[in-house]
Amino acid sequence: MINLETELSFTASRSSGPGGQHVNKVNTRVILHFDVLNSKILNQHQKQVVLDKLRNRINKEGHLVIACEETRSQLRNKEIGVALLHQLIHQALKPAVKRKATKPTRTSKLKRLKNKKIHGDKKANRRKLDL
Repeated sequence: MINLETELSFTASRSSGPGGQHVNKVNTRVILHFDVLNSKILNQHQKQVVLDKLRNRINKEGHLVIACEETRSQLRNKEIGVALLHQLIHQALKPAVKRKATKPTRTSKLKRLKNKKIHGDKKANRRKLDL
């Protein structure tokens, strides 16, 4: 069984934002790359679905790129990035629920007609009276 983590590559760089000396010395920002096109875990259909649904996060080479710099720990940022990748792929591969057509209820029809009558009476009261 091939694990998703075996297909990931990570790079680390210096994180932006406040943090003083720590931020200037330590590479805590983690950039995760997942090669969707050459993945052995996903079948051809799943690859196409992921490419379509996550196209804003996929670069020209077909890599899904996730950058994480939430914490000051490189390991924690790596874990957050992997969790986000799992979540994104799970959401992309989840089949869309088909909408069931429903009919309006009796109460909603009566309410609509009542509001329509009130609106019509309001407009009728604006007219000038014929004497």
